[in-house]
Amino acid sequence: MSDATPTPPFTLSSSKGRAEPVEALEVNELHAGYGRAEVLRGIRLQAAAGSVVTVIGPNGAGKSTLLNALMGVLPSRGAIRWQGSAIDALPLEARVDRGIALVPETRALFGSMPVEDNLRLGAWRLRQRGPQAARDAMERVFALFPRLQERRGQLAGTLSGGERQMLAVGRALMGEPSLLMLDEPSLGLAPLVVREIFRTIAALRATGVTILLVEQNARAALEVADHAYVLEMGEIVLQGPAGELARDARVIDTYLGAARSRAC
Repeated sequence: MSDATPTPPFTLSSSKGRAEPVEALEVNELHAGYGRAEVLRGIRLQAAAGSVVTVIGPNGAGKSTLLNALMGVLPSRGAIRWQGSAIDALPLEARVDRGIALVPETRALFGSMPVEDNLRLGAWRLRQRGPQAARDAMERVFALFPRLQERRGQLAGTLSGGERQMLAVGRALMGEPSLLMLDEPSLGLAPLVVREIFRTIAALRATGVTILLVEQNARAALEVADHAYVLEMGEIVLQGPAGELARDARVIDTYLGAARSRAC
């Protein structure tokens, strides 16, 4: 990623003319899990349009399960509303068509395919608008991630960790999502790359994209987010404005103390 914050290339018509923030994502009494093992129990969560909402918590708390349930990858029960419409009964493909995209923790790239082909796969939502729509989306992704343009013919499996994360985010952006869900985007990356990732998240927020961020780097997540939830053992135990949670004694002791020690 370049050091300069890019000019936001993604402008969403859904964010124009809005007098005040509205709740774009509303989740009520969400339950999800794997087979008979229930991981999430009664999750309630909201995200205002154009905001960054982060979910922090320990390993095994259910953070990835939450994103997979919202995306429709996992079966769930409860109410999920996106931009005023219920989507909890919709399959994954229909949620993609509604403008929802997930960047999974694994990144799920096709390592034997070039960067450009991986990006093209993300343009499925634009299929009815013709090939030019995908080309335009790719140019916007390259404007945000110039490194991907330099590597457009390189096999995805040969990229660095940071470049793979750029590609995973870029592929999601190819569908011009209005809700972007990021699962541990800083996982396994060097500190300098992590800072670039979070600068990119801030730049995307400026375009009107609503971002739901799951992240173990609690300090970085709280710095970029507008609102935050703490998920423990499948339940929300704390929530509030991100700045307030960053000053909460429990959050400091449990999630920020270790981060402070690593930074020292």
